[in-house]
Amino acid sequence: MKRLLVSLLVVAALQQATYAQLTTVADGGNKKAIVGERIGLTDVTIHYDRPAVKGREGKIWGELVPYGLTDLGFGSSKAAPWRAGANENTTIHFSTPVTVQGKPVAAGTYALFIELGKEASTLILSKNSTSWGSYFYNPSEDALRVPVKQQVVDRLVERLKYEFVQQTENSATVALQWEKLLFAFTIETDVKQQQLQSFRNELRSDKGFDWRPWVQAANWCADNNTNLEEALTWAEYGVNGKYIGEKNFTSLSTKARILGLLNRQEEAAAVMAEALPLGNMQELHNYGRQLLNQKKSKEAAAVFKANYKKYPAVYTTNMGMARALSSEAKYKDALKFATAALAQAPDEDSKKSINSMMEKLKAGTDINE
Repeated sequence: MKRLLVSLLVVAALQQATYAQLTTVADGGNKKAIVGERIGLTDVTIHYDRPAVKGREGKIWGELVPYGLTDLGFGSSKAAPWRAGANENTTIHFSTPVTVQGKPVAAGTYALFIELGKEASTLILSKNSTSWGSYFYNPSEDALRVPVKQQVVDRLVERLKYEFVQQTENSATVALQWEKLLFAFTIETDVKQQQLQSFRNELRSDKGFDWRPWVQAANWCADNNTNLEEALTWAEYGVNGKYIGEKNFTSLSTKARILGLLNRQEEAAAVMAEALPLGNMQELHNYGRQLLNQKKSKEAAAVFKANYKKYPAVYTTNMGMARALSSEAKYKDALKFATAALAQAPDEDSKKSINSMMEKLKAGTDINE
């Protein structure tokens, strides 16, 4: 009987220990929120709780949220910043290294705090992202302390919110707004280096078992005029890589393009001479347009004429001939090809564009300008 009683007590204790409460709406009407943005190849995610003003306008800053570092009366911290939200820590996660307000921050998850000031405030990122609020804040765990812009806004923001604004290719500004105050800080990433590292990693995966990704990576480098020596090895692998290399217009013209950017013009010309006979009509036409954009009108005209000889009297090559002859100031001859292309135009937008070109040719103006 005694053993049975002990067993029942143990079971009751285990049940009590393992009891978990059901999920309910957050206390005080605070709403949980997640906001994120991809900056370049970096994912930035903020988890936070959204307190409401609830009629306390004019009593938030300096009262509900104290200035400076304060003793909150609980936990180990005697000088705690604002948790920049409600309830648990506000956290911010970076999937790669970034800079925040110009200062480097490693990839990872951080607690986000703000030390409120009357005129200026300080953003704090703490390596301890799992504590509750800022009750256990310890400055020795700071990963970053930087000034943040602080400004009064002209409308009431009832619920605290974070937004990503002023986005560029490699940066975004995070704006924290509540009541009539806004705090802003800028996150930047090294997009080019991250992209290059991504290429290096992916080309060693299953994606590298095809010539096209190697050429894609090489073309990206050419587009951005960066990392050209490594890009040349990628392009070469796309052409001659064991098992996967393929000699075609795209792979060879990419290699030629990079050789040209490296000022190895004779080699570039030789590779391009190998590429041209392999090009289809559209590839050759696009290459001619590319040469025109590079102000290489003589080379472009030769490509357009060769394309016409290979694929005569169709819309694309008639347009190419119009451009070729216009670049040589042979406007009357160019007009004949433009007229032929007009009759073959595939849609109204194309017709409008050709009509505009024809007006230029009649006026003795180069349509390539």
